[in-house]
Amino acid sequence: MPKPKSVAVKSSLRRRNKLEKQPEILIFDVDGVLVDVHETFWRSALQTVRELTGKHATLDELHKWKSKPGNNDDWRMISNWVTALGHTVSYDEARAAFQKYYWGTDARPGNVLKEKLLLTPKQLEKWASRFEINLFTGRTRKEYSYTFKNWAPAKHFRSVVTMDDVKRKKPYPDGVLKILAKRDPKTALYLGDNIDDALSAQAAGVPFMAILGPKEPDYRARAARFRELDALALLPRITDLNDWF
Repeated sequence: MPKPKSVAVKSSLRRRNKLEKQPEILIFDVDGVLVDVHETFWRSALQTVRELTGKHATLDELHKWKSKPGNNDDWRMISNWVTALGHTVSYDEARAAFQKYYWGTDARPGNVLKEKLLLTPKQLEKWASRFEINLFTGRTRKEYSYTFKNWAPAKHFRSVVTMDDVKRKKPYPDGVLKILAKRDPKTALYLGDNIDDALSAQAAGVPFMAILGPKEPDYRARAARFRELDALALLPRITDLNDWF
C-alpha cells in the first residue's frame, strides 16, 4: 500500500540527515518555533473570531487561514477571516478585539500568561557557541520583550527583528535581509512554522526548514506547501535541528 502523502513528504525531506553546507547564521521565527503558542496566540485568535462572528472555529480552519500569504500577522488574518464570513472587520478592529484575549483585561487574565518556551537555555547556548543566532518574528517588540526580557540566554540573539522594525511584514524578506546586512544568504538558515516564513526565506535566497509536527492541524496541506517552497526539512520540533549538524 502506498504511503499517505503526508508521510511521503516528510520522508523525502528528512532522507538527508546532514546539510550539504553548514550554515554560519541561524535565523529563528518565534511563535511555534521557540515558543508554544497553542494556548496563547492561537487560542486568542479563535476566541476573537467567535466574539466577532459567533462561530466556534477550529484549529484546522485557523491554519488554513494562517497559511494564506500575508496572514502571518494574526490581526490581518482575523480581519480577512471574519470579513470572509460576512462580518466586515477592519485591521484595527481585529487587533483591538484580539488584545483583550491575549493581554487580558482588568476582569480577566490574558492568554499570554500560558506561554511556554520550547527549548532550554543550555540548547540555545550550544547553538550560540557554533553559530550566529538571530530572530525574525511577526511579533511586536512589546510581545517579544514580554517573553524574552528576563530569559538570560536571550543575550545570545545578535539581532532581533520584530514587525515594528520593518516597513513590510512577512512574507516580504525585509527582516531577513536586515539581519543579513548584505552578507551571502547561502551562509544562513531560516527556521519557521508558517508559509509566510518560507516565502520570506525564498525571497531572500536563504535556505529554509519548517517546524511542523505530524500531529499539527492541517498537516498534510501545510507539509505539501512547504515542499513546494523548497523546504530542506520538516522538523517535528526545533531541537531536531541538531540531527542536521
